[in-house]
Amino acid sequence: MEQTLVILKPSCVLRGLIGEVIGRIEKRGIIITAMKMMQLDEKILREHYAHLVDKPFFPDLCASMMATPVICMVLKGIDIVSVFRTMVGATNGRKAAPGTLRGDLCMSGQANIVHASDSPENAIIEINRFFKPEELTDYVPSDLSFLYANDELNP
Repeated sequence: MEQTLVILKPSCVLRGLIGEVIGRIEKRGIIITAMKMMQLDEKILREHYAHLVDKPFFPDLCASMMATPVICMVLKGIDIVSVFRTMVGATNGRKAAPGTLRGDLCMSGQANIVHASDSPENAIIEINRFFKPEELTDYVPSDLSFLYANDELNP
C-alpha cells in the first residue's frame, strides 16, 4: 500500500482543528501508521520547501510554520496520495470545494491547515525527512476487509 506524509500546520493547531481533521481521516477509512507533534525549525523548512526558498513570501511561510508545533502523520492506503490530496482540496481555502478539508475549514492560501505530499515519490522523501525508521509502524487495522474489497487488496 502507498504512504503519504501529512502535516497539520500551525493554522490547524491554533484553531483547534486537530481532532476534526484526524476524525475525518479516520471516518474515511484511511490508516494512520505514524503520528507525532514536533516543532519545526528553519533548517527543516528550507529543505522541505526548497522550491520556495527564493520566493519573497518564504520568510512569512517559515514564520507561520514555526508559530506552534505541528502534527506530522504518515497515512497508508491504496492510492493514498491522490485520495488524500482530493480530500484536502485546492491550496487556497477560498477556492477549495465544499466538502474538502480546506473548503470547509480555512480561508487562506498559506494558512491552509494541512500539507499533503504531492506524489508517491515525494511522499517517500518527505516521510524520511520527518520520521526516523523506528518511528514508523506497519499497522494494519483489523477491519481492513471492510475498507477495501478483496480484489483491491490482492490484485
